Amino acid sequence: MALIVQKYGGTSVGSVDRIEVVADRVCSAARQGNQVVVVVSAMSGETNRLIALAKAIAPQPSPRELDVLMSTGEQVTIALLAIALEKRGCAARSYTGGQVQILTDNVYTKARIRDIDDERVRSDLGEGRIVVVAGFQGVDEAGNITTLGRGGSDTTAVALAAALKADECQIYTDVDGVYTADPRLVPQARRLDRITFEEMLEMASLGSKVLQIRSVEFAGKYHVPLRVLSSFQEGAGTLIVSEEKKPVEDPIISGIAHNHDEAQITVLGVPDQPGVAYRILGPVADANIEVDMIVQNVGPDGTTTDFTFTVHRNDYEQALEIVRQNGSSLGAREVSGNKRIAKISLVGVGMRSHAGIASTMFRALADERINIRMISTSEIKISVVVEEKYMELGVRALHDAFRLDQVPS
Repeated sequence: MALIVQKYGGTSVGSVDRIEVVADRVCSAARQGNQVVVVVSAMSGETNRLIALAKAIAPQPSPRELDVLMSTGEQVTIALLAIALEKRGCAARSYTGGQVQILTDNVYTKARIRDIDDERVRSDLGEGRIVVVAGFQGVDEAGNITTLGRGGSDTTAVALAAALKADECQIYTDVDGVYTADPRLVPQARRLDRITFEEMLEMASLGSKVLQIRSVEFAGKYHVPLRVLSSFQEGAGTLIVSEEKKPVEDPIISGIAHNHDEAQITVLGVPDQPGVAYRILGPVADANIEVDMIVQNVGPDGTTTDFTFTVHRNDYEQALEIVRQNGSSLGAREVSGNKRIAKISLVGVGMRSHAGIASTMFRALADERINIRMISTSEIKISVVVEEKYMELGVRALHDAFRLDQVPS
């Protein structure tokens, strides 16, 4: 008997008909002798609808009340799925995040899981029930409802799998695995049979929408076997594994990620002295805004420096205002911004032992006359910022340059 945690996203439970299909799949897994825990998102579009209702009343609604509101979307889904399971003769019980006691911190709309009380879930599993848990939500120590941020149901599923020491956590979504690139941009993109946690973590952080980054962090930290599967078709999906379990001869590049949700802020002519970077980015961090890429260049006179960084496009206006407010105290000559940028990234553990990856990347982009605005590298990743209008062309050019459509021999 295996203990399996399955997660179904919003498109997978987007209608009553889709919920019926999910119920068939879940019952089938249980009738094969498995203990099954199911984590579900709100029905597709429901969270956006609820947010729109709140903002129709107040442009900046209270984060606490927004979490109370948003958490109701998953409550609808767990009840409907439990009803569908019971109709099929599969004993089931649904729980909100608070009922399971998914304990979080008190950062509303972006809470992090601190602990999970799995006693109630284990008791139901022991009595032969399928347990259906609302994703995306929990409660803080004061009993306030919190939500985990966009894609938080993935994190709920992996955290439950870790707490229960599940044999596998299966993430069912609208794609049948992880691809070498977004198939919508690159029709010849190839589904990967497996990828390392390290590579998946990079791809998730760089714009791949298949899995939420925090769920991959959880899975890697607690060694949760993780598989990405399609809700709409059968298949083996993509298995996310520890690096030591992969074949010795890995492909150099596993995939290409892209992200057009970025914006760039540039501060020109600040003094080139210790503490300047902190004075620029400290207030941005205090506003709970995450900074991605950073580039600093010393000015021609050697006494000033230019500082450029990127943030999520949703945070751009706030970050730009913060930096502009501090500009005079920094002695900045100019503060400017640009929302029309995109990031393209190569990811692969094979980079560690192969030279020339960057030069091949830059040549492929140069051949398409795509100018690079920023560059960032790590041991298994190279990212570049380009004008947004060149993003699709750049992704396709790099996919061809590294022949990612070909199955490694």
